[in-house]
Amino acid sequence: MSEEATDRLDRRNFMIASIASAGASAALIAGAANAQEATAASADAEAGTAYTGDTIRGKKVVSALDVNDLEAGKRHLLYFQGVETPTGQHWYVSVTVAKGAKPGKRVVLTSGVHGDEMSSIHTVQTVMNQLDPVEMSGTVMAVTDVSRPALESMQRRWPNQGRGIDLIDMNREWPGNENGLTAANRHAGLLFNRLLRPNADVAIDFHTGTTGFEVSAFNIGEIGRPEVKAMLDLYPVGQILDMPKAAYPTVLHNAFLDAGIPAFAPEIGAARVLDPGMIELFVEGTMNVLKHHGIVAGPMGRTAEGMAVFVGNSGFPVIATAGGIVEHLVKLTDRVEPGQKLAVQRDSFGEVVAEYTSAVSGEVIGQRSDAMSEPGNPLVIVLFSKTMPDGAEIYPE
Repeated sequence: MSEEATDRLDRRNFMIASIASAGASAALIAGAANAQEATAASADAEAGTAYTGDTIRGKKVVSALDVNDLEAGKRHLLYFQGVETPTGQHWYVSVTVAKGAKPGKRVVLTSGVHGDEMSSIHTVQTVMNQLDPVEMSGTVMAVTDVSRPALESMQRRWPNQGRGIDLIDMNREWPGNENGLTAANRHAGLLFNRLLRPNADVAIDFHTGTTGFEVSAFNIGEIGRPEVKAMLDLYPVGQILDMPKAAYPTVLHNAFLDAGIPAFAPEIGAARVLDPGMIELFVEGTMNVLKHHGIVAGPMGRTAEGMAVFVGNSGFPVIATAGGIVEHLVKLTDRVEPGQKLAVQRDSFGEVVAEYTSAVSGEVIGQRSDAMSEPGNPLVIVLFSKTMPDGAEIYPE
């Protein structure tokens, strides 16, 4: 891997996947794209709510939803029928809709695209529990368990059974394809075409760090889009990753952008745990967004106004070169400079086997939370700004 390549990170995997098979896959990709276009057109033609006739724990099941069909001034709890499983059953997704008594904007909140992201789910649940549909204008729809199979075992990726066990990062599958080659891709297509896109004027897709790697409280969004920048400024968090859509077109919030829907992605600390302090910040910011769009009334809470918000467009990865226990010398959000020592690593005898420094000036946005590391694992991510080749760059998530 070249030095330039090591400056870049795969948004969730932290390792750039091989593109050696791109040529061999071209025909499949082209066919999938054509099928996706046909499926989307079909979904549009069949607009409206479709009930399957089933109920789960007293909640009706839908295979398509138009929130305009729901009774105003009420909270609605539904299940969406997702992709079919190998046994002929379905993965069902929980849908909560707060339908305001008066008309207004429609906001979609999603979480659980990765199965190990608990603080993101709790943030959305907390926002929804604060809403009173009788007092609202417009609609807020929450989908908190997008990647159900991954959530069942609290693991990051979707365990696909199609060709033996594959682990698929569902945040590389959007907008999906109802006729796609994997269950995760078909599930994404069903959700995006029949549930998410038709009911969104604005969308927020909530995440956390990955298992073994925690991140600070920050937002990912394009500050060059005025409607997105206005929402980012409503969060009382001190870091923004200004990631252009072209860098990762297959993540969910970028699929919304492609559909003409303003969207961004908050990142809320470590995976597999609840972080009450960070959750509070993002609940407050999200309520500010709902006030900004006139959905709920009341004064704004804390925002980014008066904060020294650090904005970067890239993440510099510090990668382990040895095995051993890692001792961090900096904390999340710390400002670092080139040459500054960030971590040391010791072997089983306690002897130092590696020392790690920053090559850029920026702020720490992520750190390995597992104390042990083997070579190749990211240890620290530094948020920084650089000129991006061809207007796009791969970055960390």
